[in-house]
Amino acid sequence: MRAALSTLEVARPRDLAHALKLLHASLDAGRLVPLAGGTDLFVTLNSGLVPGRRFLDLWSLRELRGVRDQAGRLVLGALTTFSEIREHALVRRRYPALAAAAAEIGAWQVQNRGTLGGNIANASPAGDSLPVLLALEAVVHARSVRGTREVPFTALFRGYRDLALEPDELITAVSLPDPDAPPPLRAGAARRGAHPPRAQQFFRQVGTRRAQSISKVALAGLLRLGRDGRVDLARVALGSVAPVTLRAGRAERVLLGARPSAAVAAAARAALLEDIAPIDDIRSDREYRRRVSGNLLEQFLRVADPRFARR
Repeated sequence: MRAALSTLEVARPRDLAHALKLLHASLDAGRLVPLAGGTDLFVTLNSGLVPGRRFLDLWSLRELRGVRDQAGRLVLGALTTFSEIREHALVRRRYPALAAAAAEIGAWQVQNRGTLGGNIANASPAGDSLPVLLALEAVVHARSVRGTREVPFTALFRGYRDLALEPDELITAVSLPDPDAPPPLRAGAARRGAHPPRAQQFFRQVGTRRAQSISKVALAGLLRLGRDGRVDLARVALGSVAPVTLRAGRAERVLLGARPSAAVAAAARAALLEDIAPIDDIRSDREYRRRVSGNLLEQFLRVADPRFARR
């Protein structure tokens, strides 16, 4: 049964400071539910699964918009839409995996309204931007009436749809480090050259069709070879294979320090199956997700370096 819109209340703050005051004040009387593009909320309202009766409309807050480069870190306002991410020249050049994920999120109408902050706050393990942000080691900027703090994406998920944010905090921005920054020096090592080779980025979503569907499995990865021919950076993140978006730590450890080969790829695939815990649900089944996750990892490795396919 659809929710009756006449029973809902919407607060429209003047600016971000006003929004934070309204959100904080609402905690005792029934928390205001933050509302941005509404692409998820309107689906729940249409189905009758109302997350609340009182909403905080953030769409007009200019402080939450914009994409800017700050000392090598790209900062995206929480209201940055996926169309803006998909088309932004700096995102496409420096973070092609994020641009690729943005192009897979729903139809263009959804990309024109759906926001990066909303995709994060929704905290769905099937959120398509989340594996990329996790692989890129993004940082979430949260703000409340008490001030601003930063939450590393690696520490953001506490459980299913449960984020490490306080009830009166809003996501205001996401910052992305340079994916091609030099790795930390080992003890006694000397830096050679100005910059290492670029990290190879990857994103792939598998759903019931090429686009406009909720993912059965999504994988994002970064991989870089050092000057000695060994992997010195390996990050693999997956969605829809556990209660939360996760990093495949076992697979990453197999790859780090290894020279590309089919044997290493096979070992990483075996380790990946120990990292994930998919379930059977309406969209897919456990064994299919396990098989596809392994296939996506091998595809990523072959794209990063063809030697991962050589025996």
